[in-house]
Order: sequence, then structure tokens, then C-alpha cells
Amino acid sequence: MYDYLIVGTGLFGAVSANILKKRGYKILLIDKRNHIGGNIYTKNIEGIDVHVYGAHIFHTDNDEVWKYVNQFDEFNNFINSPLANFKGELYHLPFNMNTFKKIWPNIIDEEDAKKHIEEEKEKYHVDEPKNLKEQAINLVGVSVYKKLIEGYTEKQWGRPCEDLPPFIIKRIPVRFNYDNNYFNAKYQGIPKHGYTTMIENMIKGCDIRLNYDFFEHKEELQKMAKNIIFTGKIDQYYNYKFGHLEYRSLRFETEILDVSDYQNNAVINYTDKETPFTRIIEHKYFNFVTSNKKTIITKEYPLAYSDSNEPYYPVNNDKNNELYEKYLQEAKKEKNIIFKGRLGSYKYYDMDKIILEAFDYLGVKY
Repeated sequence: MYDYLIVGTGLFGAVSANILKKRGYKILLIDKRNHIGGNIYTKNIEGIDVHVYGAHIFHTDNDEVWKYVNQFDEFNNFINSPLANFKGELYHLPFNMNTFKKIWPNIIDEEDAKKHIEEEKEKYHVDEPKNLKEQAINLVGVSVYKKLIEGYTEKQWGRPCEDLPPFIIKRIPVRFNYDNNYFNAKYQGIPKHGYTTMIENMIKGCDIRLNYDFFEHKEELQKMAKNIIFTGKIDQYYNYKFGHLEYRSLRFETEILDVSDYQNNAVINYTDKETPFTRIIEHKYFNFVTSNKKTIITKEYPLAYSDSNEPYYPVNNDKNNELYEKYLQEAKKEKNIIFKGRLGSYKYYDMDKIILEAFDYLGVKY
């Protein structure tokens, strides 16, 4: 008999297991995949830590969260400075003076850049943007929107920007200086030995079963544990009784190349509509493996979600949020199971926020 069954070995499950184990509870972790770590899983190939499910750069302003994760592996000082490729032209991200001077070569200073943006957005400006297009133009004007936002976003979400909620674009920083640090957080980096090592160290001492689908063993598992932390899809748990929540998925195409460098940067976004992938990741730059004579790249292709692929991004429009609320009300009736994590909460989380979510659930002070 276990005190806790934790379904999913991603970050929420691993942090919860670590804290509960320290409190003396007996833990069983299961995962339907053949590895631990969920989407932050890394695999060492040719001496390079490959981010198998896309780039994951840890960043936080919270002292306690940074202290917590560094117990399990030392973090490097990787700073995320992505580039955007629009039809062969390279632009700095996040949107800053380097970006604006490339788009408007004649601008002189911050005030000049703001003037250009104001002039461009005047025709489209609305006080309360109702969709992503309106929100984006309100932030950065038409030229930046057309070159660096529209194509990338429509590929990522599989629908026109006019049909996407405005809050999606609010996560993108806009600066009027020359700072190319995308996150600009107090702490930023990647575990020196990969996220898989970090997760392994978190869940030491817990029982683990991989290639083990909760729904194939549901009746048996529910008898084995007093409490369940479920980080899978909440709609699947309830057998889709109210309908399916929508997600966007990704396909990853990874190549080992016999060259020492491919793009000289960790992440380059492809923002035109014609290029089928959204970005190329060159993994060696995450851990500064500059001496390796080979390199590994991954192209990310967005695609519609189905039961045959993985759910990555919740589609948090009004329709899906209302549907999730129905499942949430069902979940509140449960006595010994809670639904957490990105799939259980139907919410996109940065990594530090998922740790804080686990801290809150378990009453950890920070």
C-alpha cells in the first residue's frame, strides 16, 4: 500500500514526490512513456544533451525555487537569446532596439522607435483588443507583426491570429534597449548534466514504473494508494464525458550532422508562413559543447492534436475554458485525487511556476 500514487514523472510529479518522500511517505510514480521527466526529458547523444521534446530553459526570479532546483544538479549560466528568420533575414528576439533598427534602419533612439510603432498602429488601435492580431499591433505595430508574429503564430496554433485570444501575445517581452536576453530573469540556466539527471535525483527512493499506462491498470492502482496526484489529461480521466479539450501538438525531426556548427545559435524561429517548421534548435549551445565535431539539430513542426500524438499546448479559448470548468467541478467532488500539472490543470506553465504550484499544494513556504 502506498501513501501516494503519482501519475506522471514530469516536473510537478517529481517535485511532489521529492517533498512527500522527505516527509516519510511511501510513493509510487508511474509514467506511460519509457522514460522519466515528461516533456523536459533530455537524452545524451554524441556527448550532447538533446532536449527531446523541445527547448527548455529554466528561468525564475524566485530565490527559493532557484535554491531548490540546484540541489539536484548544478545549473549553467545559459542565456536565451533567440533569433528570428524571416525569409532569410535575421532579427533579434525579444523585440528590442536591435529588432526595430533592422526593420526601420533610419531610427535613431527609443523615442524614434516608439514614434514608428505609434504611427503604424494608429489605423488598427483598439482600447481593448479582442484577438491576438489587435493585441500584437497595439504592442509593436504592423511591420513587426507581419514579419515576426503573424506567420509564426498561425503555424503554431493552426488558425488565423484574428481567431486567437489576445493574452497569448502578452508573454512576449518588448524592450526599448539593446538587451537580447529573452527572459531577463534573475536566475537562468540549464542543468549541467541534463534535466533527466535532475529528475532522477529528485525521485530517488521512490518506486517507479515506466511504460505503465494508468488507464490500463486503473482499478488495480486505485486500490494500491491512499491518495492520487494525477498529472495526465483531466478530460481523459473522466472518459471525455463533457467532450474533448483541445490541444496543439508538435512533431520533432532531429538530425545528427557531421559538422561542428549548423546555425551558431541555440534557437532560431522561422516566422514566415511558407516554412513548415516554427524553429530549429541546435542543442550543443545549451551546454556550451563547442569542442564537439558533430552537432544535433531539431526542427519543430506544429500539428493538430489527436490521440496518436502528444498534447503540448492547451487551447485556452472561451470554449475550452468553459469545458475545463465542467471537469474542474467534477474534480472538486473527489476525496483522494487531485489534478495538477499542465494537463491536469489545462494550463500552460513555465517550469518555475509549476514548482511553485507544487509548493502551494504541499504547503511549502517560500
